[in-house]
Amino acid sequence: MLTATQKKTAESIVNLFETSQVLGDYGMVTLIAGDTGHLTFGRSQTTLGSGNLGKLLHLYCCNGGAAFGPLLSRYLPRFDACDTALDHDGALHNLLRASADDPVMRDMQDAFFDEHYWQPAMRAASREGVSSPLGAAVVYDSFVHGAWKAMRDRCNARVGSLASVGEQRWIENYVATRRAWLAGHARSDLRPTAYRMDAFQRLIDQGFWNLELPLVVRGQEISPASLAALPPGCYDGPPPGSRVLAVQSPIQRGLDVRRVQVGLSLRGVDIKADGLFGQTSARCIKAWQAAKGLPATGVADVALVAQLCALDEVPV
Repeated sequence: MLTATQKKTAESIVNLFETSQVLGDYGMVTLIAGDTGHLTFGRSQTTLGSGNLGKLLHLYCCNGGAAFGPLLSRYLPRFDACDTALDHDGALHNLLRASADDPVMRDMQDAFFDEHYWQPAMRAASREGVSSPLGAAVVYDSFVHGAWKAMRDRCNARVGSLASVGEQRWIENYVATRRAWLAGHARSDLRPTAYRMDAFQRLIDQGFWNLELPLVVRGQEISPASLAALPPGCYDGPPPGSRVLAVQSPIQRGLDVRRVQVGLSLRGVDIKADGLFGQTSARCIKAWQAAKGLPATGVADVALVAQLCALDEVPV
């Protein structure tokens, strides 16, 4: 049985593989050429193609406290149909990015990934006799990344069962088996992901079977402090309307900037809702002001912020 910290550490290793962040990137939107999963989103990068992204969004939209539920619910029929045109829907991508600021979405992702990935992985690990935290992380990674059963069977054929050779030897051979499979895969997008097994091999070489903290994985620190931080790319303020938005140094960033960017995006403006008010945001504001007959300053005063953040007024 893993402790709560060991579980979070194992999850963080896979988060680093998926999004390069210890806590995961709850708002990360990814589209990789050739990926059969198509549009991919969230802390553990769940996909349109698998149907799991649609399931996640259904759960989120059914929560009465979901800040972006009414807007995202408009897309649910298209997720149910696995409409791959969503791969290139910039307004949807911005809604997904912004939803990560909502604690409801972060909690929903944690619960969803626990139910669909962590718990099945731990049941499989238990059946095989895997008990170490590092071994659990290896199995969990295969459930998130795919092909656990095929790799397990290859490893058993190569070295024997875990019961016959012992956990540490079996896990090391499993990692080697999976690395060879990834490195030689027919899909060009999978071959580079062999680095995941290199990271596990490094932990094995150092004897970190209990995942004692602190650890460094892929150049990132996993420690009590990093596990307790606000997830990267998520904003909890300032609230919209609390300040004027303009290009400044240091650059303005936060919840209000993201909401303005989402408002522009839903009204047809080509902008990425990253929460950073830079030159692109200023140019988009300036063009919007000019189109509406307003002084084209590129500065969003409190009134304009309120107008753009009124997302319930965006037409279907």
